[in-house]
Amino acid sequence: MADLNKLVLNYLVIEGHMDAAQQFCAETGLTPAVDLASIHDRMTIRTAIDNGQVDDAMERLNDLDPEILDTNPQLYFHLQQQRLIETIRAGDIPAALDFAQSELAPRGEENPAFLVDLERTLALLAFDATDANSPVADLLAPAHRHQVAAETNAAILHAQGQATDPKLPAVLRAMTWAQGELEERAVFPKVVDVVQAELVVPPECDGADAGGMQF
Repeated sequence: MADLNKLVLNYLVIEGHMDAAQQFCAETGLTPAVDLASIHDRMTIRTAIDNGQVDDAMERLNDLDPEILDTNPQLYFHLQQQRLIETIRAGDIPAALDFAQSELAPRGEENPAFLVDLERTLALLAFDATDANSPVADLLAPAHRHQVAAETNAAILHAQGQATDPKLPAVLRAMTWAQGELEERAVFPKVVDVVQAELVVPPECDGADAGGMQF
């Protein structure tokens, strides 16, 4: 049970659920490996990006740790790209073109991948922002903001010496795969609802050995 509790706490911390993590620690007696209060700053930055407030997010990120952007050119570009997207979304085309030329074009010259992303972003100017079928509509979707926010979250965690991916989803995927493989060979109690942790014991397992499994 202790290992399972650690997996849950690991998930809550990485995903930024500070209140839930604090309550979980109080209920289980676990001592977190990080200061749970630090989650607040990280989530404030992530929420700002999710809300399209990239300028605010970058300012807060620099206040938190200026080395994150200094040492991560890809993250810096993606945040600047999102700033450009938000400017285009707001309809300020002159400002968008000026920003692209002064801030992003030099980065694109240094990295071909950045140049491709810049060209796709500027292509937004050629399409109606409400056209969901345009080839660059994904840049205006909430999922794109979430992607940049998640990348920023991972960079902060890495800078703080923490894991960037929660272990719990991987464990659940492994369990689901193992159950699928085992179903071909045996009848056994299995979890059918991960969210509710519902364990179903087939009638065939009644009276089985201590492991509850029959081959």
